[in-house]
Amino acid sequence: MRILTLSTLFPAAHRPNFGIFVERQTAALTAVRDFAVTVINPIGVAPWPLSLMADQPALTHVAEKEQWGELDVYRPRFTAIPKIGGRMNPAMIARAVLPLARKLHAQIGFDLIDAEFFYPDGPAAMRLSRELGIPFTIKARGGDIHHWGNQPGCAAQVLEAADKAAGLLTVSSALKADMVALGMDADKIRVHYTGLDQSRFAPRDRAAEKAKLGISGPLILSVGALIPRKGQDLLIAALPSLPDAMLLLAGKGESEADFRALAAELGVADRVAFLGSVPHDDLPALFAAADIMALVSASEGLANAWVEALACGTPIIASDVGGIRELVKTPAAGRIVARTPQAVADAARDILANPPARDAVAANVSAFSWDENARQLAAFFRDVVR
Repeated sequence: MRILTLSTLFPAAHRPNFGIFVERQTAALTAVRDFAVTVINPIGVAPWPLSLMADQPALTHVAEKEQWGELDVYRPRFTAIPKIGGRMNPAMIARAVLPLARKLHAQIGFDLIDAEFFYPDGPAAMRLSRELGIPFTIKARGGDIHHWGNQPGCAAQVLEAADKAAGLLTVSSALKADMVALGMDADKIRVHYTGLDQSRFAPRDRAAEKAKLGISGPLILSVGALIPRKGQDLLIAALPSLPDAMLLLAGKGESEADFRALAAELGVADRVAFLGSVPHDDLPALFAAADIMALVSASEGLANAWVEALACGTPIIASDVGGIRELVKTPAAGRIVARTPQAVADAARDILANPPARDAVAANVSAFSWDENARQLAAFFRDVVR
């Protein structure tokens, strides 16, 4: 089966973690017999003078075609207006991608278009599907439903794409319920959990991993973009109640300056380390060193950081959002808490006082693997085009 994957998030040399789970999923699918995948990763570039913004020069130098591992990846440019242009992105993507998609379709003969995010990828894939005469599917991951599914000018596009898609995927049962609440057909939606490299994300000796970081006391790790929705400010605000704990923040984003200011205001700046964007290959050691991985987001689908932390034997503290209850089913897995600093601090003290066995934590995600992810994805695609 020949799949055209459309994904606005996909790794590149200047941002190797960007959409890495799409890359891992796609690479795993290519290993399934009789499946071949071509990736189109549209790159949004702002018009002048917005093109002078900090991240724009790096985008303009990304190769328009490259071999990424075993995958052929094409990166056509489309015009994207930051902050205010979201409702126009699907049409702009389709316009930029269509000539390339037509050319590739003539050469390869695609059976299906796979949109890896509900927005803007889904409505863009709908347009390509209409022009190429082949079915399309869409995968929902969280923010693409919770944010774009409620935005004026975008919500109607989300629902139209859902209606016209041949099938829909979602990363958790909880997110499926949210999709149905928006008006999507439950019978079209299949839950498709993320994959996991169990050979890399596995328990290690925590004391030894801490020693490599020069840390000996309690260690809390949070992995995620530094944006308001992820709630790292709540973790910083919990630190005064956890006087011996160190907090590592792995990620970068628009709220970093605010979070640094908060840490200074609360007198805990010396116990908060901002690591920036950490290469994915370096995360297993960080997860294994931490006593707790905390991510108290306002919304999620099924955070990959939850799954990877558990696989490394590290219990999690999370808010009651997305598919968290599909992971935290035993006390060993961690605690589900209210989004308040006091609730975070109370849960952290409880876990630190009674740390669960690493193997018992990891057992909560023993069924997750990229092989299983690819097997289920291949079965879904076969059902759709049958």
